[in-house]
Amino acid sequence: MRAFIFPGQGSQFVGMGKDLAEAFPLARETFQEVDDALGQHLSKIMFEGAESDLNLTENTQPALMAVSLAVTRILQQAKPDLLTPAKTKFVAGHSLGEYSALTAAGSFQLKDTAKLLKTRGLAMQKAVPVGVGAMAAILGLEISDVTAIAKEASGVETVAAANDNSFGQIVVSGHKGAVEKAIALATAKGAKRAILLSVSAPFHCSLMKPAADAMREALAAVEIKPPSVPLVANITAEAVTDPAKIRQLLIEQVTGMVRWRESVLYMKAQGVTTLIELGAGKVLNGLTRRIDAELTGRAVGAPKDIEEFIATL
Repeated sequence: MRAFIFPGQGSQFVGMGKDLAEAFPLARETFQEVDDALGQHLSKIMFEGAESDLNLTENTQPALMAVSLAVTRILQQAKPDLLTPAKTKFVAGHSLGEYSALTAAGSFQLKDTAKLLKTRGLAMQKAVPVGVGAMAAILGLEISDVTAIAKEASGVETVAAANDNSFGQIVVSGHKGAVEKAIALATAKGAKRAILLSVSAPFHCSLMKPAADAMREALAAVEIKPPSVPLVANITAEAVTDPAKIRQLLIEQVTGMVRWRESVLYMKAQGVTTLIELGAGKVLNGLTRRIDAELTGRAVGAPKDIEEFIATL
């Protein structure tokens, strides 16, 4: 049984989606729909813009979603029942990818998702002044070790585990001073690497509360339908289908840890054998292999990938 997974921030690159737009009219229509919803030429930034523009969180988030949904729609055109319980067990997405997953499964309309992610990106950027927060990757330690380190490094300033990506790959987030202290502690406790990440804000920690408040307001104004297949939520690492619960989890997700490793293991425990990443890059495909070598991973993002995957359906 398969599950479809959707990438988050960090998978973007200038030129993403351009080959899809050239190969598939449905991809062009999808990108135009996002452009129209946002009132900006986001696809131009995606195809040929400056990297600095694409990396603005307010652009990155809807752009990655647009590529994922273009791929999804092309696959659904070839196989209309693709995202039904008979064919697919779950959908899941890493951070902003959760919105892509829900849109693919019919919970959100594309235009609403584009606006929500624009709001989310702007709110996350505004929540913490530049230079106040930071994030760091801790490699070679487990989540229990990193949680203890974060607790030790916190005081007046705070730091917490933000992404449990895979065994030995944890990201922490918080005040810059506390993050730097966590890096020093992790290094002293045997981490293979502990490095600051080039990000514009400290995502998935308590400092993002203003952004969570903004998303509570934004999500209250949008209809959420039950997904066609269950979503495995970042916050709980368990399946959810109830729209009210989904809305609450999306709010909590802004300040809470992305439990990706646990989500993948949950899907495996429920009978999933193949995780198929839809959209830009292959980050989640790499994490799948590190989390459980018994799982089959596949990345579908380029026209060739799509044609080869459709041939297997």
